[in-house]
Amino acid sequence: MSPGRVALVGAGPGDPELLTLKAVRLLGAADVVLHDDLVTAGVLAFARPAARVIAVGKRGGCPSTPQAFIEQLMIREARAGALVVRLKGGDPFVFGRGGEEVDTLRAGGIDVEVVNGLTAGLAAPSAIGVPLTHRAHAHGVAFVTGHGARDGAGPDWDALARSGLTLVIYMGVARAEEIRRRLLAAGMAATMPVAVVANATRPDQVAVVATLDDFVDDMRTAAIDAMPAIIVVGEVAALGACAVAPAPTAATAHRSR
Repeated sequence: MSPGRVALVGAGPGDPELLTLKAVRLLGAADVVLHDDLVTAGVLAFARPAARVIAVGKRGGCPSTPQAFIEQLMIREARAGALVVRLKGGDPFVFGRGGEEVDTLRAGGIDVEVVNGLTAGLAAPSAIGVPLTHRAHAHGVAFVTGHGARDGAGPDWDALARSGLTLVIYMGVARAEEIRRRLLAAGMAATMPVAVVANATRPDQVAVVATLDDFVDDMRTAAIDAMPAIIVVGEVAALGACAVAPAPTAATAHRSR
């Protein structure tokens, strides 16, 4: 193994108070921090002052840092003896390409560990009071991506519509109309509750609670169609409170002064 190492660290949904203690410790010790576009300034504030902090953003529809470049940069810095923190929004192993990065780093002889973070699929519904499971409403949950694979394959919306599970959809905003159409075509009721939460846990959080039939229009009205957001489909979504921004935490209040 190389003298340096890499930690794939989950930055959570945005609120710095939701970081794990281990994430804070590693950020405070890192020589190099490579962070995603959605990682907030409040989270980056925990980085060691002498650390090199490098943005390696990847956003749908925007210029992105090539994945191969990110992986080779991690290998190069670790081989030079650095402690590298690869800081990812949410959790590295939930739609975060963490598995691919671990494979590449291990193949390159790099010592790597994974530090979980609170994924947006849990944090966003919770931020507006939506439980993903509920004895009276949902016996399980399915986490899926609305962003199709390169080969055109995507979620089996017919099977998901029949499952009775709460559907938590990442990266689905750009395809919201298609998702709505596919679920309706699969037999899901037009009155099925849907919650959409953008910028979860941040001061600019915004949410709508609607039905499958009208949630796309409500998203547009709230300008959520231009934001990173989580879509929750299922009976539990009716328990949410819409358009709620979290009260400033001590950390957020301090940063705003």
